[in-house]
Amino acid sequence: MKVDLYTQKKRTKIALFIVALIIIGVSIFYTNLMVNRFAKEELKNVKLWAEAVQRKARLVNVTETLFNQLQDQERMRVELLAKVYNYLLSDNDLSGSSSSSDLTFYLDIIQNNTTIPVIQTDEDGMILNAKNLDSGYDTATRLTGKLLEDFSVYDPIEVPYADNRMNYLYYQDSRFFRELKEVLNDYVTSFMSEVALNSSSVPVIITDSTKTEVLQFGNLNDIRMSDPVYVSMKLEEMEDENTPIKITFTDLGETYIFYKDSDLLTAMKLYPLAQILIISIFAAIAYLLFSYARKSEQNRVWAGMAKETAHQIGTPLSSIMAWLELLKMGEGNAQEAAAEIEKDIVRLETITERFSKIGSVPTLEQNNIIQIINDSLNYLKPRTPKRVNFQINIDREEELFIPVNGPLFSWVLENLFKNAIDAMEGVGTVSIDLKEESKHVVIDIADTGKGISITEQKTIFNPGYTSKKRGWGLGLSLSKRIVKDYHKGKIFVKTSTLGKGSVFRIILRK
Repeated sequence: MKVDLYTQKKRTKIALFIVALIIIGVSIFYTNLMVNRFAKEELKNVKLWAEAVQRKARLVNVTETLFNQLQDQERMRVELLAKVYNYLLSDNDLSGSSSSSDLTFYLDIIQNNTTIPVIQTDEDGMILNAKNLDSGYDTATRLTGKLLEDFSVYDPIEVPYADNRMNYLYYQDSRFFRELKEVLNDYVTSFMSEVALNSSSVPVIITDSTKTEVLQFGNLNDIRMSDPVYVSMKLEEMEDENTPIKITFTDLGETYIFYKDSDLLTAMKLYPLAQILIISIFAAIAYLLFSYARKSEQNRVWAGMAKETAHQIGTPLSSIMAWLELLKMGEGNAQEAAAEIEKDIVRLETITERFSKIGSVPTLEQNNIIQIINDSLNYLKPRTPKRVNFQINIDREEELFIPVNGPLFSWVLENLFKNAIDAMEGVGTVSIDLKEESKHVVIDIADTGKGISITEQKTIFNPGYTSKKRGWGLGLSLSKRIVKDYHKGKIFVKTSTLGKGSVFRIILRK
């Protein structure tokens, strides 16, 4: 039986472990499925963002190409003006060799220039002619200071007009072109800011053509980005994950946009692993706590059983020892002593049978339940305080046979009687009522003790519960097991009033 018990216990543990694994596996599988679905959506958003960046980068490149073409056109117009000035200032033209129609054409070219600022100076920097200057420079007579700085963006065009004599034609971008360039620069800056601070929370680093100097970054730790080692590591990590997007700007030259999955997507990828780790830690802690609680309960139960065994054996053993002492002293009636010792031996046999059956499924036999009640009372009455009265209220005095295990059920009755006596503190009345129904036998055991609170009624049958200072809390627990598990009956607190008493009810099947 012991081997079978531990084998069954081991199989139960394995079964529970397998069920737990299945539940955890299904939970992790479902969570992983949802995480993967979310990760795919997030990855799709990242790809859409990258495609949008590439489309916008192509638009920026096209815009800059058009801008460069416009700049080249303005340069060609300035060179044309320089040729016109050169032609008009040459000796041939001054001698009047050109036709009036040609002269009119060249003058029209100069006259039609209403956008490009130009300044014609001599070799000493004195302004000979100027057109389309910003306000404030109209009265300047010499090309110096801020005016020279503004017109030094491009190299001046040399205009020879005599032997070893040279005029210079200075020019700058037209006002329209400069305004357009500012718009383009704002557009490029806005584009880079939008890329860095994107709504998809994608970590981004924008570098120059060397892929080392950071021009801008977004969705990354500002403090850590000040560390070159961290930046280098991050760039390498991003390049391994995604190919950088290359964009060429007029002023900045080649730039590269490095990016990686969002932190949320990375966290979601790691979530199943974190879930497994958390579940494992929780399971380990729960197992340790459960093992500790189980061992504590087992120790308490074993100690309680030892205490109960000693208590059960103690009464008849003390009686036997007392009669032996009387016989040794020659003060006892041998016939009477033999009869009492025989009763105590029968009691010890009953106790032995009880403890032998408590660990196995007992056999139920047709027994007279009325006789079991009377026998239990007859044994307890001589060992009960004289101020405790017993009242038996049974509908019938004849025999009533039902399937019970006599030794175990008498143990239930004794536990209830002893609890009633303890609750009354040795003074009061214990009433036993038996009613026969069509399919059941109902036994009520009432006392006039201190009663049981509603809260205690819910836990009174739990192992280890006791209201006694020196009790072990096994009596009612064993009684419930005997009635419910072995006899398929019921035992519960029917009623209880604090200060007035309690009624325990037992229902057994006929």
